[in-house]
Amino acid sequence: MINDDYYKNGQKIQELKDNKLTYYFKSGKIKAEGIYEKNQMDGEWKFYRETGQLWQVGNFKNGKKNGSWVRYNKNDQIEYDEVFEDDKKLKKK
Repeated sequence: MINDDYYKNGQKIQELKDNKLTYYFKSGKIKAEGIYEKNQMDGEWKFYRETGQLWQVGNFKNGKKNGSWVRYNKNDQIEYDEVFEDDKKLKKK
């Protein structure tokens, strides 16, 4: 269940619209966004640094890591590229 919590400065912590869930930093910039169905993360999710820079792109199935997970360093280069199944790491590229 998603509730309407706010930071002390009044900024929403998270927002659910239709089946898209967005988490925010205190500054109002997007922290993470993706599909949220049946009370769990599903499909592709994107995670950002507070600067707005893309940090990770990963996939969920039934609320667990499933499929490709790519993390980027602060120079926008791939830091790691891993594959998960049911929250368990299968391989690292």
